[in-house]
Parts: sequence; structure tokens; C-alpha cells
Amino acid sequence: MTQSTDTAPEPELLWQPDPAQVAGTRMAAFRQWLADERGVRLAHYEALWRWSTGSIEDFWGALADFLGVIFHDQPERVLEERKMPGARWFPGATLNYAEHALAEGPGKGDGDLALVFEREDGHREQLTYGELRAQVAAVRSALVELGVNRGDRVVALAPNCPQTLVAFLAAASLGATWSSCSPDFGVRAVVDRFAQIEPVVLFAVDGYVYNGRSFDVRPTIEKLRAEIPALTATVLIDYLTGEATLPDTLPWRDLLDRQGELAFEAVPFDHPLWVLYSSGTTGLPKGIVQGHGGIVVEHLKELALHCDLGPGAKFFWFTTTGWMMWNFLISGLLVGSTIVLYDGSPAHPDLDALWKLAQDNEVSFFGTSAPYVQSCLKAGVKPAAKFDLSSLRALGSTGAPLTPEGFRWIADEVGADVQICSVSGGTDLCTAFVGSAPDVPVWLGELSCRALGAAVASFDEAGHAVVEQVGELVVTEPMPSMPVFFWNDPDGTRLHESYFETYPGVWRHGDWIRITTRGSAVIYGRSDSTLNRGGVRMGTSEFYRVVEGFDEVADSLVIDTSGAGQTDGELLCFLVLAPGASLEAVEPQLRKALRSTLSPRHVPDRFLVVAEVPRTLNGKKCEVPVKKILAGVAPEKAVSRDALANPDALAPFLDLVT
Repeated sequence: MTQSTDTAPEPELLWQPDPAQVAGTRMAAFRQWLADERGVRLAHYEALWRWSTGSIEDFWGALADFLGVIFHDQPERVLEERKMPGARWFPGATLNYAEHALAEGPGKGDGDLALVFEREDGHREQLTYGELRAQVAAVRSALVELGVNRGDRVVALAPNCPQTLVAFLAAASLGATWSSCSPDFGVRAVVDRFAQIEPVVLFAVDGYVYNGRSFDVRPTIEKLRAEIPALTATVLIDYLTGEATLPDTLPWRDLLDRQGELAFEAVPFDHPLWVLYSSGTTGLPKGIVQGHGGIVVEHLKELALHCDLGPGAKFFWFTTTGWMMWNFLISGLLVGSTIVLYDGSPAHPDLDALWKLAQDNEVSFFGTSAPYVQSCLKAGVKPAAKFDLSSLRALGSTGAPLTPEGFRWIADEVGADVQICSVSGGTDLCTAFVGSAPDVPVWLGELSCRALGAAVASFDEAGHAVVEQVGELVVTEPMPSMPVFFWNDPDGTRLHESYFETYPGVWRHGDWIRITTRGSAVIYGRSDSTLNRGGVRMGTSEFYRVVEGFDEVADSLVIDTSGAGQTDGELLCFLVLAPGASLEAVEPQLRKALRSTLSPRHVPDRFLVVAEVPRTLNGKKCEVPVKKILAGVAPEKAVSRDALANPDALAPFLDLVT
């Protein structure tokens, strides 16, 4: 690929850890503990990472001890067999995720603040850990009365609000398996996810607000109940009005009236905690199952060590309940932080909304998506000039590669002393395996490091690990939060095909990555949507960086039709233009910029204007489905319309092949 080089210049150093602050981090405490308790002396982060991926049993065992994992039955060992797929972690151990979230400890006294919630219409709530425990106990008692047992599925069509969190923790405390969708998902998209796991209880809100409008969810609930015969009970959360009703449902407020005991079912380490879903752009979404123990140890590691969160910290990430970042956000409770929940549009009434939230709640760690950062950059938003962000010490970004210009904007407009935590991972492991650490610098345009315990490498076409070359992102050693299994995949065939077919015994993630000599990394986009022009391959993120850097371009989609049924296809760039912009005026500038910044080969054959870029329900650009459509694949086989946030956006692409 064109980025491959052995002499890449070192980029600008944007942020450097303060030694005095590093000394007070949990990461530093862990290194000291390893020296004192295990006789393992590691001078810096890179040495710690190498040990964590070379001695994985020692690392994960030490991590569980250091971070206080609550085992009911002790594990027989850390790892039964070092293989993928099929690694079995902490055999014999029993534990419960909800106990780790709700057990008393530092920062988790009855009077300590567990969560703050804000909705875009100004509604605000907060719960202390004591109040949260009481509500979970009440709803747990109600679920017992409804006959919910260990292993039963409990689902929610609900937003990122306190009620959803309470319902999840109550279900998890019983050993039931959880799954959730955002209430803006269409009926078919929800059925495609929930029906396959056969839930017995549905929690659903009466409605939700977004971008200044209210939406009634009750018609969706009635359709869901007709399509999911396994349901035995539906709980209606009176989220908007406080008075909403629906026949044959249980009111949420009645559940809270119960006097329940807070108890935790001790389940095996790999007992299903929740089901997350692939995008479902073709066929049914894959039900990705992760276990109680794998998520506990992985999220403790990420939040305590990598994010340096703990008692007194305020942790926010903008997310919906249909994205894995909700699962990651609520795990802030594991480390005794206060989690900050938000429901609504991040741009209502304008892009200042989340920055005001950060100021008003003294957020310590602010998480968002790269597209949101890009939107703020384009709109000229200046958060630090308008809001008091003195509590903010770190800003997380994920969902897409963060451009160097995005890094620059954060440093200039949010704060030069704010650590930029650009991270990459996925729903598949419900974590980031490339990201940041409090004792590692931030270089412009780069993810600072590979995560502890994540044996991430870049593989060339021959399956050899390379440095300073772009290759396939792979994970060469098992991790505890890898899927326990896929739902309805009894022999593991679909799981094997998804990750292990290309490199036997090695997890292939599907992204292009370059690992630098400093241990940092750059992500270049999905490897199955590569631009391959004249034998020169390039990730799409580089293309978008150039094109979307123009004020005239609101959004874009680039498709290389080579290899998609055509041996020598076209390079097509679809543009969503900003108001008042014209293709005639901007196209010559785009061609010139792409020619000089990338290469003459990467100047599109054609630029075409569209109203919208097709995106999945989680906001990902639909590069591969559109490529398939343009190659002549029948639309219904290329993409499921119900997996898209804006299915009508497919129309201009279908017109091109008719």
C-alpha cells in the first residue's frame, strides 16, 4: 500500500505525560504491584505491553488479583488452552458482572453519585449508588416474580437512560442474558435482532426525543410483541409523559415499588452476559455473545488502567443503547466512577450541547465519535473558549479513524493539556485493543499504543508481522472478552468464518493498520473496502480526509469497483454537498488536492452528487454493500434495508446499475 514506508517521519508530539501525574495513575500502581508482588519489573509501558502479550496467563491472572475481581468459586487456572477460537478462560471460576458494578467499595458508598442523566429537552436525573442498588433490587425482585431464570433473555427497546441501566443490572444479577436496541431502530431491525434470541421479557419506553421532536414508540412495541412469540411480559417505561399506558403491559413504576433483596447469582466465567450484534448489512445480524468474566476483566483493565478512571471521576461517552459504547460506558460503575448518560441529538439545539454537558457535570473523560469531532471542526466550534472545561483531562474518540486535523482541532479548541485518546476496537470484543494509556504520549494522527493483553499486529499478505507497513489488523493471542459464541451457531462455523478463516488460529479483524516503531498505530479503514488503483492499495480514511477537508463537502463515499465483478473498474466518489456548494466549483479543487496529496491514480473517474451517504444503524458508511450493488449484486443480497439508518439513500446507487 502507498503508506508503507520504512522511513516515515515522526509526527508532531501533541501531548506528553506529566511524570508527577503518571506516578498517581493506576497504571503506575500496577507496574509497582507487579514488581512487589510478582517480581516482574517493567520500566515503561512498552515493556509492560510486551510482557502482557507474551505471558498472557501471568498477565490476566495478575490483573484479576490487582483489580480485585470478586470470584465466588476460585479458578482452577487462568487459561485452559492457549488457542483461538476456543480459549477457555478462568475455568472453574464463578462471578457476576452486576456484583462488580454494585458492590460497595471506594467511591461507591450509598451517598456517592453513581450516575447523572440529561435528555436533550432539559430533563435531568441523578442516582446515588445507594439509590441505584435499591432500584436494581426492586426490579430484580419483579423479574423473579415474572419467572426469569439464569440463562433467560431479557431485552430492552430503550435509550441511554437510568431505567435501561437498572433493568440491565437486575437481569445480569440473576444470570439472565441481556440485549438492547435504541428506540429509533425500525421494527424489522429490532425483530431481526431480538427474535433470534427468544427473549422472555421486554422493557420498552413509551417514546423518545431527538432533534427537538418527540416520537411515540408504542406502535413499535405492539408489532414487536406480535413477532416475538417467546415474550411472556412487557414492561412499559413511562419515559416521556409519566402517564403512558399500553394494554397488557406492566408499568415500570410498579416494579420500583417492590421491596427486593440485592443478590447476585454466581455464574461461570463464560456465562452469557449480553448479546451484541453485527451491523446486519447482509442477512440477519450476528448475535455476538460475551461472558460475565471476560467483560469484567477486560473493562476493569481498560477503564482502570488505560482510562485511569476511578472514584471521583465523571465518565461520559456519547452513545445509544444499540452501540457497544453503551456497554463500555456503563462499566464505569465497575471502577467506582460516576457515569454521565445523555439521550438525544448531539447537535440539538447546536453542536455546543455536549460541551455544555461536559461543563455542567465537570466531566473528567469525554468520549465521542470521530465524525462528531469533524463536525465541530467544520462548524468552527470553540468549546474551551465558551465553556469551563477545566475538569476535562482526556477526550476519547472512536467509530472511525480520527483525522490529523481532528487531533489538531482538539488540541487547539478543547485544550492542549487534554489527552487525546483515539481508540479502535469493535463490537466483537466490546473493547478497544488499540488506543491510549496515561503514560504514553500522543502523536498527531496516531493511536498511542496497543492495549495491554491485546497482541495486535499488522500482517502482510504472506501472514508475516510487519512494522511501518500497512497490513491486516490481527490479534495473535486470545483475549477474555472475545465472543464466547455466536447465537444459533452451535458448531462455531460462523464464528470461525468471521475471524479465523484467513489466518488459522489468528483473529483477522478486517481493518488496515500500520504499527510504528514507537508502538503507536494508524488505522486506515476497512480492508474489504480498499482502494486498489493500478496495484497501489490505500485505505478509504485517507481519501475521506482530503475530500471532507473541504468546507463544500458535508459527507462522502468512495467506491473502487475494481475486483467487484470488474477487473478494471472505476473509482467513484459520491459527494453530499454543503448548502450553496456546487459540484462544478469544487470538483477541480478536489481533483487537484487528491492528485497532490494521494496520487494521480487516486483521483476518481467520476464525482457524483447524492443527498445522503447510506449508513448503518450505528452510523458506519456502507462502503462494502454499495460496492456490491455497483458490481451487480442484487440489492436484497448486498444489504438489508432494515440494517440502514437511511435506506432511501440507496436509491441513487441502484439507479446507476439499472
